Amino acid sequence: MNKVIHKKLNRSLGGSVVLFLIIGVFAFFMMIPLIYAISNSLKPLNELWIFPPRIIVSNPTLKNFNDLFNLMSDSWVPFSRYIFNTLFISLCGTFGHVLLASMCAYSLAKLRFYGSKTIFKIIVYSLMFSSSVTTIPNFLIITKLNLINNYLSIILPAFAAPLGLYLMKQFMESMIPDTLLEAAKIDGASEWRIFFTIVMPIVRPAWLTLIIFSFQGLWNSGSNLYIQSEELKTLNYAISQILAGGIARAGVGSASVVVMMVLPILVFIFSQSNIVETMSTSGIKE
Repeated sequence: MNKVIHKKLNRSLGGSVVLFLIIGVFAFFMMIPLIYAISNSLKPLNELWIFPPRIIVSNPTLKNFNDLFNLMSDSWVPFSRYIFNTLFISLCGTFGHVLLASMCAYSLAKLRFYGSKTIFKIIVYSLMFSSSVTTIPNFLIITKLNLINNYLSIILPAFAAPLGLYLMKQFMESMIPDTLLEAAKIDGASEWRIFFTIVMPIVRPAWLTLIIFSFQGLWNSGSNLYIQSEELKTLNYAISQILAGGIARAGVGSASVVVMMVLPILVFIFSQSNIVETMSTSGIKE
């Protein structure tokens, strides 16, 4: 008969209340930048320049958002085009990165071959390099491939981001027992079937976490370096042009910042539990 073990907390009710209050205080301070950004987007122009600045708006208005969409509608490139470009790049880059990182992680974690440990060490070392360090080599490679002024100039480099491969490998090593894979092979399952029907469902929290990181990174990426055509530029570029308008566009700029934040925040809210689960197990080994 299997025994069910119930974990009992040693913390008292008073300790739980104190812990909740401490977490609440930290959560409030972490929410201040978001609250301030939303408040600024609702402020009239005269409130934006009050010193000392106020976090809460006194006379909220939607004029900044109205001016933003009026400004973008007057542009010779429709605002919807910037949104489409950003969504297309973010979705394609995220899908390719999750698929490629998962396949490579499965090979390194569960398929034993010569040099696998060396390859993983190189991947870990690559995490130390900032993206600014690899900008020039990436530009030279993209130029040699004739991908300048093409969506692929942003999508392809996103496939090879090392963080996703690292997270997926660590998660697979800790959550997938080798005996499960051996049983599937004895039953006649191929490596592809094992990967898609057994491995990927088990590591669902990991690839959902990877989707969040990859999507947010691509959503906020610029397109000035690889894309010169205005019709192919991203929403981040359009917002930067608005912010360059000076004091007169301060309210519009505040509204545009909120517009850029909405989708990544929604993606994070719906998947935050998977991030916690992934981070808590990614460093654990059998």
